[in-house]
Amino acid sequence: MFKKIPLAGIAAACMLAFAFPAAISAQANTHTVQKGESIYKIAKEYGVSTHQVQAMNNKSNASIFPGEELKLPVIPSKSEKDLLSRLVEAEAKGESYAGKVAVATVVLNRVESDLFPNSLYGVIHDGIQFSPVLNGTINQPASAESKQAVDEALAYQGYGRESLFFYNPDKAQSSYLSSKEVTTVIGDHVFLR
Repeated sequence: MFKKIPLAGIAAACMLAFAFPAAISAQANTHTVQKGESIYKIAKEYGVSTHQVQAMNNKSNASIFPGEELKLPVIPSKSEKDLLSRLVEAEAKGESYAGKVAVATVVLNRVESDLFPNSLYGVIHDGIQFSPVLNGTINQPASAESKQAVDEALAYQGYGRESLFFYNPDKAQSSYLSSKEVTTVIGDHVFLR
């Protein structure tokens, strides 16, 4: 009763299933508060700190109300963390550790922003945003320092959601970016919102 499926068809389906797993995984998360929940319970459920949930939602205390929509930090899969680490390595090679954390933070801020795709994969592969995606250097392995910078940026989501752009003015000129407000300068990179 079963039709024979060509082996090549199965192989193609498997390749597609594994080629794009990051496209649907780490997305901008929200949680609708239910009766009886607390920030502590919500944070524990998602494996993040209560302070981070408060920071993500600009809360000075732990008061929440049923029906309230809370923003939650991006929680990437292992492959997404690797992708972000490789982007940081390629974009900020030769920059300070703080510069690497800031580059990772820009990507995470974009996932949270309504101006960009709501997944790590989507932000990183969004058109011509990042030159390492275009020139293939994103495929090189990340250093231990870049991986640590990504971990730090993930741990501090919500504490500095301002920068959405960065560039090296010695290597690129942009009238679009020149109209943006500078948030900080770290090494050769200018960060903007």
